[in-house]
This record gives sequence, structure tokens and C-alpha cells, in this order.
Amino acid sequence: GCLVITDITGYTGLLAGSELEHAQDALRDLLQTVVGALRPSFRLAKLEGDAAFVYVLAERIDGSQLLDTLEAAYFAFRRRLEGISRATTCDCNACIRLPALDLKLIAHHGSFVRQRLYGVEELTGTDIIVVHRLLKNSVAERIGARGYLLLTDACLSAASLSPEEIGLVEHRETYGELGEVVTWIHDLEAAWQRERDQRRV
Repeated sequence: GCLVITDITGYTGLLAGSELEHAQDALRDLLQTVVGALRPSFRLAKLEGDAAFVYVLAERIDGSQLLDTLEAAYFAFRRRLEGISRATTCDCNACIRLPALDLKLIAHHGSFVRQRLYGVEELTGTDIIVVHRLLKNSVAERIGARGYLLLTDACLSAASLSPEEIGLVEHRETYGELGEVVTWIHDLEAAWQRERDQRRV
């Protein structure tokens, strides 16, 4: 199936020296927005702090639908972030720092096992480890943006997508026993700017 992790970048920095209640309220709101945008295409596996882990069972993926869904989730996140920032009159550190948050998405395709433990479903397997390891990468340093979508070769193959045709940039990461993982970058910040320019009157 297809595995996707959405991770809010900058949240740890937001927590440092900020009002915990306001920071948690904003996090809950933003995560609900992102997960809501990913449904019904994806099923929530679990929330992991400032990240949401979702998946869909499918041998093959509709590539166009996958990209549209993940891009739409990022756009929904940015619109909600702007909405919160405009609507609040609070001048606490948490609310002031909100605009500095961003979102990265990691998409992978592979095999995994679903098992129930104490009534909670858990996904296990090497490909689950791969998608989580990819959260720690050097993409932001390379492209100068914190909002991006990182797709693995396996994901593109399952979606029958040609990375060159859709303008993705090749990127490689190496993780100890997992070895080298070939991935492709889609700059979501740039896509969001184009979206805003089209919507602006």
C-alpha cells in the first residue's frame, strides 16, 4: 500500500518558550485540517506528536489523484495557518510564532503488516521504517524550502509517474542498514505561491 507521513516543521521551536495550551490548540487544529484533506483517500494510522501517519491499501496508485490529494492537503494547511494568524488577536509567543510553521509530506509505497495490539491497529515492516526514517533528511537545506513533498522511487513506480515529466528533482538519502533510498522532491512552497497568485484578485 501507499504510506504517507505529514510532519509540521518548526513545531518544536514553537513550543520552546511558548504557551503550551495555545500551541497545542493550534497543532490540533492544523492536524485536523491536514488529515481531513487526506480523507477519504487515506486512512489515519495514528497521530505521532506533530505528525500524522496515513495509508491506503493498493497495489497500484492513481498518480494524478495522489499528487492532487497531497498538494491539496498542503494548500489546506497553509490556508488554515493564514486564517488562524489573521483571526487571532492574541499576542502570546505561540500565536506570534505560528506563521513560521510549515508542512512536509513523505510518500512511500511498500509492504507492511497490520496487527492489533490492545485494541489499537499498528503497521509494521521494513517499509514503515523507511518512510519514518525519511523524515530526517537534507531536502530543506538543498532546496531552501521547508514545505515539500518527498516521494520514493517505489511510490512513483506504483503510481506510474515519470518524475522528469512532472518536474520533480532527484534526491538521495542513506540510512545505515537501509542503504541508499532514491527519492524525488516536489517543492510545495513554490506550488502554494502559484496557487495564491492564481486566486489573488
